[in-house]
Amino acid sequence: MRLLPTFVSGLVLLASFLAVPASAQPDYPNRPIRWIVPYPPGGTTDLLARLMATWLSQRLGQQVVVDNKPGGGNNIGTEMAAKAPPDGYTIHLVNPANAINATLYPKLPFNFLEDLVPVGGIIRVPNVMTVTKNFPAKNVAEFIEYGKKNPGKINMASSGSGTSVHLSGELFKFMTGVDMKHIPYKGAGPAIVDLIPGQVDVLFDNMPSIIGHIRGGNLRALAVTSAQRSPALPDTPTVAETVPGYEASAWFGAAAPKGTPPAVVARLNREINAALADPAMKAKLADLGGVPIGGTPEQFWALHRAETEKWEKIVKFSGAKVE
Repeated sequence: MRLLPTFVSGLVLLASFLAVPASAQPDYPNRPIRWIVPYPPGGTTDLLARLMATWLSQRLGQQVVVDNKPGGGNNIGTEMAAKAPPDGYTIHLVNPANAINATLYPKLPFNFLEDLVPVGGIIRVPNVMTVTKNFPAKNVAEFIEYGKKNPGKINMASSGSGTSVHLSGELFKFMTGVDMKHIPYKGAGPAIVDLIPGQVDVLFDNMPSIIGHIRGGNLRALAVTSAQRSPALPDTPTVAETVPGYEASAWFGAAAPKGTPPAVVARLNREINAALADPAMKAKLADLGGVPIGGTPEQFWALHRAETEKWEKIVKFSGAKVE
């Protein structure tokens, strides 16, 4: 009979152990982690995910597998992440489309800010306000002056209606009053092909996809869209130096399905911040034109909320529609 209390106590301890989610146990992770990227392979978003996945795989001791789920304007992959089991084995690569789509798409099958939880911010990547070599304006002030003297005659290319590239230009229109005609393309590549010979006049494109053409002399950068000058183009001013308050960088981070254990979120956040502090990793991210964000999950979600509110105004101003 004296053994009964010990036996009961053992059962209680066993039950409490079994009640702890597997992802919250000290051996997390004990199998591969899926990182959903809502874009096809090869773009900035995909390259960033693969860099971070390699880092996390080494730090966590389990493979982090990039799972490309393009389509639906970013929404197919995002819905998969939002509805995945909250066990710590699914991560979503957050990008500007997640903030823009909250307004651009009137009926989404998820609420991004409610159905996912933040893990952490990774990097900001500026767009570049780029013109054809023969465009008459040599800087942003001259561009604004030219645009106001020639309303509706500047053709503004984009990678598609409602993309961050498009809305960076719409924000410029909103803040300067310059009337530009929007010419949407199916991706940045075709837009650049037409920009080089001057079939369109200006493009606010992501830095990684256009910087080679700028450095090669095929195109001319007027400004970067970030709040500060970019180390990748140190002699190129910011739009904000002429248009105070303008800022339209692309930004990236990680999120997980709602209900993911806080201990797992904290572990992933620590490892992301460690990557952003590592000199070799910082150099690789700088090659993408990226400036580290870092910080806590809560700080990243505050950024996301602010961006969602900002782009809501610009989507409505632009009249952007889903193609």
